Amino acid sequence: MDAEILALLSNLFPMIVVIVTVAVAGWVFTTWLRIKNGYPLETSWGTPLHPSNSRENGERIKLLTSENAQLRAELSAIKDRLETVERIVTDQPHRLAREIDALAIDKGGNA
Repeated sequence: MDAEILALLSNLFPMIVVIVTVAVAGWVFTTWLRIKNGYPLETSWGTPLHPSNSRENGERIKLLTSENAQLRAELSAIKDRLETVERIVTDQPHRLAREIDALAIDKGGNA
């Protein structure tokens, strides 16, 4: 009798694993679709979870947005400077010397 139960369980175990795996994958996929399409997430009892929109959070968002804009501007300036440094480093020395001389002459001539 024990051998029969063991054989039955060994036959059912792969099906149970497949069913649990499909159920978990479906739950993850459904949650991803809800997040992607803007639906509120739900608790285990089915009540929707709504993010709180307090004044403190609004102020934090404004501060982070302004900081983000400042950092983007700084990053843009750094990219421009890096581009110039790369051009100087990869340029041929005689052409760089000519450009510096041209700038010195131009500066001296306009003064």
